[in-house]
Amino acid sequence: MTSKLESHVPAAPPQASTAPQPTPPSPAVLAQREARRQQHEALLSRWKAIEEAGGTDEWVRAQLVAKGVAAEEVDFEDLSEKQKSAWKEKKKAEAVERRALKRQVFEAWKATHINHLGTGVHWNEQGGPDKFDVADREERAKANGMPELDSVESLAKALGVSVSRLRGFAYHREVDTGTHYQSWQIPKRDGGQRTITAPKKELKAAQRWVLSNVVERLPVHGAAHGFVAGRSILTNALAHRGAEVVVKVDVKDFFPSVTWRRVKGLLRKGGLAEGSATLLSLLATEAPREVMQFRGKTLYVAKGPRALPQGAPTSPGLTNALCLKLDKRVSAMAKRLGFIYTRYADDLTFSWRRAKGAKGKAQADAPVAVLLARVQSILEAEGFTMHPDKTRVLRKGSQQRVTGLVVNEAPEGVPAARVPRDVVRQLRAAIHNRSKGKPGKEGETLEQLKGMAAFIHMTDPAKGRAFLEQLEALEKNEQR
Repeated sequence: MTSKLESHVPAAPPQASTAPQPTPPSPAVLAQREARRQQHEALLSRWKAIEEAGGTDEWVRAQLVAKGVAAEEVDFEDLSEKQKSAWKEKKKAEAVERRALKRQVFEAWKATHINHLGTGVHWNEQGGPDKFDVADREERAKANGMPELDSVESLAKALGVSVSRLRGFAYHREVDTGTHYQSWQIPKRDGGQRTITAPKKELKAAQRWVLSNVVERLPVHGAAHGFVAGRSILTNALAHRGAEVVVKVDVKDFFPSVTWRRVKGLLRKGGLAEGSATLLSLLATEAPREVMQFRGKTLYVAKGPRALPQGAPTSPGLTNALCLKLDKRVSAMAKRLGFIYTRYADDLTFSWRRAKGAKGKAQADAPVAVLLARVQSILEAEGFTMHPDKTRVLRKGSQQRVTGLVVNEAPEGVPAARVPRDVVRQLRAAIHNRSKGKPGKEGETLEQLKGMAAFIHMTDPAKGRAFLEQLEALEKNEQR
C-alpha cells in the first residue's frame, strides 16, 4: 500500500538506503497466508452466488429474507400506532443489514474485478471493442496463436493467480512500501555498473507464462539473433565472418526506452484486447526505484517511468517483437548500402565485403559514414538513441569481435567464428595450475571454468570437449 506523505507535518528528509534482505516466512506468516487464501475462496464463492441470484439487488433481497429482517410493504392506514412504530424499527434494522450486505457484495466484487490500476493508467472494467483495436482484431490474435484472454478472470486463471493478486502485480504506485522485484548491480566491461532488476518467484512464474504463451508468438524479424529459438551469439557472429569491415552500434538505455505504453501498443497490435494488453504490459514492466527511509518505513520511490526491467524473462522477447519495424528498416537500408545486418538485443552489427564489379574493378570503400548517419536517424524515428561512445568500426587488419567471438577470415580447419585466444589461454593456464596442485585465482571455481569450456565447445566442439574432460578429471581428483 502506498504510504501517504503529509506535507504539512515537519519531518527529516528521506534517506537513501539499501533494500532489506528477504527472510524466510515464519509459521505465523504462513498461517496468515492460509487465512487469506481461505478468505479469498469465500469471496469467490460469494460472488458466484451473487451472479447465480441474478445480481446484487436480488442477492441482497434473498439474504434479507433468509435472515428474517426484510420489512414487508404495508398499508399505514390499517396499522395502529404501535404497529407503525414496530414496522419503522424493522425498516431501520433492514437498512442496517442492507448496508452490511452491500459491503459484502463490494468485497466480493473487488476479489473478482479490477476497478483501478493506479495513477496515469486507463482502465475500463466493461472492456469491449474501441477505436484503437486493429482491424479484424480477433483474426489477428488467432493468426498469431494468441490465447483467448477475453476477461480478467480468464487471464488470472491462465497465470495461476487470483484476480486480486493480478491487480497487485499490475498496480502502479509512485511511492510504494513493497516491491515485486529484487535489484543488484554487476560490473560492465567499460568499468561502469549495470543494474539488474529481477522479479520475485511468483511474478517471475507469471511472466514466464506470458513469455511462452504471448510474447514468443509475436512476429520477429530474421535479423534478430538474441533470445530467439535456434539462434545464439554464434549464429549472430557467423553472419559477419570474413568481412572487410565490421561496424558495431549500441543502443543507449535499450530496456528503459521501452515503456509500458509501448508494450501495450505492441500487444494490441498483436491482437490482444484493451484490458488484457493493459494488464500484461504493466505485469511485464516496472519503474526504476530508489530505496528510501522515511519515518521508520522503507519506501520504494519511482525515479522514472514504468519500463522493461533488465532481468525480467519477458523483456528480451518484447524488445525483439517491438523492434520488428526497426529491423525491417535497418535491414533494407543496410542491404542498399551493401552491408549485412544482425541485431543481438541492443547490439546492432553490420559487415561489408568488397566485391568485384562487372568490369573487374574493385568497389569503393565501405560507406561507413552514410551507414551510421542513417542508422542514427532510423533509431531516433523508432524511439531509441544510438550510444555515442560505443560505435566501433573494425577492419580486417584488426581483430573483429561480434558478440564476443572473433570473425576475422580464418585458415582452413579453424572455426569461422571462434572464442578469442586470450580466453582459451586463460582456461588452459587455469587447468594447468590446478593439475599441478596450485590454487586457482581468487573467486575462481570449477563451475566457472566449465562455463568457459562450454563456451569454447559451442564454436569448436573438439577443443571444448578436451577441456571439459580435463576439468571432469580435476573435479574427481578434488573429491577424493
